Amino acid sequence: MAPSSQHCREKGETTMEIVVCVKQVPDTETRIKIDPAGKGIVREGIEYVVNPYDEFAIEEALVLKEKHGGKVTVITAGPDRAVDALRTALAMGADEAIHIQASQEDAVDSIGAAEVMARALKEIPFDIILCGKQAVDDDNAAFAPALAEFLGLPHVTVVTGLEVDPEAGEAQVVREIEGAQEHITTSLPAVIAAQKGLNEPRYPALRGIMQAKRKKIPVSTLADLGLEGETLPARTEVLSMMPPPPREGGEKYEGEPEETVARLIKALQAEKLV
Repeated sequence: MAPSSQHCREKGETTMEIVVCVKQVPDTETRIKIDPAGKGIVREGIEYVVNPYDEFAIEEALVLKEKHGGKVTVITAGPDRAVDALRTALAMGADEAIHIQASQEDAVDSIGAAEVMARALKEIPFDIILCGKQAVDDDNAAFAPALAEFLGLPHVTVVTGLEVDPEAGEAQVVREIEGAQEHITTSLPAVIAAQKGLNEPRYPALRGIMQAKRKKIPVSTLADLGLEGETLPARTEVLSMMPPPPREGGEKYEGEPEETVARLIKALQAEKLV
């Protein structure tokens, strides 16, 4: 499936339409508790932040804008509080934001979220779509490939290097693979999923924070996108959720180095760890 004509660059254009998909997630320093039903988490008292991997995507979008000109639009799907993630991106330097209202709190399905986002993106122009390689709450890294599939676009994940040639309509991408790097050339538009190391996200300046507070953010509903209900569509179901088992205390070895090392090796062999 080829992208629709409205997303194609006109000959002679030099600026870029850059879209960043972001997700609001619980702060990684928040102490998470499982709810009584065992299928979600207790939401009261949780601090929320922009997904850390999405921050790399936002920064890369701003770098592309500074280099090639154009506009950065950030988009998210979620409840009312998700607008805070958009305002963070606006404070960093994004130009516009779109909020897709959805009330689903727990067990957000990445494929369903990708379908919703794809429907919204078909209504706006873009030359490149950026997002994080995964969200730190569900950690399944499925959103970017699914979004690309719904839009009929190429995608590259775990990206640590990106150079875009708007005139040629292509991008040179570096991605991490086990023990090496992979260099890929992809046509544009494409979906690029950012990995840590792609850049160093900037901190919002005070002026940007104040401007972001005043910025009007349009809201779309799932009904506006032709979807029924108020929650994101899901193709998976969480049957149960549980905290990781408590860590056992370690054993400390003291004494002369040679004797201590010998005891350590023997203990590791007993546990079949070496």
